[in-house]
Amino acid sequence: MESVTRFLEEKLKLRVNREKSAVAPVGDRKFLGHRLLLNGKLGISPKSVKRAKEKIRELTRRNRGVSLAQLIVELNLFLVGWLVYYRFAACRFELQCLDEWVRRKLRCYRLKQCKRGHSVGRFLRKLGAKPSPAHRVASSGKSWWRLSRSRSVQQAMSVEWFATQGLVSLVLKHDSLRH
Repeated sequence: MESVTRFLEEKLKLRVNREKSAVAPVGDRKFLGHRLLLNGKLGISPKSVKRAKEKIRELTRRNRGVSLAQLIVELNLFLVGWLVYYRFAACRFELQCLDEWVRRKLRCYRLKQCKRGHSVGRFLRKLGAKPSPAHRVASSGKSWWRLSRSRSVQQAMSVEWFATQGLVSLVLKHDSLRH
């Protein structure tokens, strides 16, 4: 590191920011939110994914008081912009996990909007859930986050249902941006 710094500063007359510069394995360093994977491809740094999740958490707070349609519009704006920035990254698995997590956050948000068990059951039956599992979810005392993971809620608010609501699939959008 010292010889590289000396060369850059003395020969090329460049300033080296010693706080940001380091010699480390390729996978440990990040640059503008990207990291180099071991196979030489670009990836998304874990810190960037963490920051994106914080922003999504902020948007999907359950006490915001905006409709699901408005929330999906706001989420799409953020997610598409974020995805366009990382369009050259090889990140299919991370995007798949993020997609699932966003849908779970939205399920939780929508269940919370129903407020009571009776309206949760009615909502799930309206979306095509069978009466018995819908009633079981509606009468459960579990948290909204835990309920959003239940099978009947996932079947009622499926990937296709979110697509009809206008939610962008990160994996599909990423594939379309790369080709």
